[in-house]
Amino acid sequence: MKKLLSTKYSAGAFSTAMLVLRLGVGVLMLMHGYDKLIHFANYQKDFMNFLGIGSTMSLALVVFAEFFCSLFLILGLFTRLATIPLIIATCVMIFIQHNGAVFGKGEHATLYLIGYLVLLLVGPGKASLDSMMGK
Repeated sequence: MKKLLSTKYSAGAFSTAMLVLRLGVGVLMLMHGYDKLIHFANYQKDFMNFLGIGSTMSLALVVFAEFFCSLFLILGLFTRLATIPLIIATCVMIFIQHNGAVFGKGEHATLYLIGYLVLLLVGPGKASLDSMMGK
């Protein structure tokens, strides 16, 4: 019980926590991106035209962020760099698609955003390809 209430943590516990966070947000977002990748033509006609670049290009950028950047997160490869497109995509979801509703409809996107911000600030942990490559 004493250890459970302690505020101290080991390097192994920290790396395990970062692995769980990377895998959790990575796999969950990967499924969203995979659906958009497989059904690209269906999403294309009704997708939001962000910054006036066209719905096709906006969708392609979201697929890149949600699928490919999530894959990088899962592997722990270029982790901090991979979080940037994901942060942008989730901010667009929260502030444009859900009109800034961080609670209610935008709550899921807000949870993803918090996870991505933690990964950007803290890094991937030791159980990652970044760590193995010495980055």
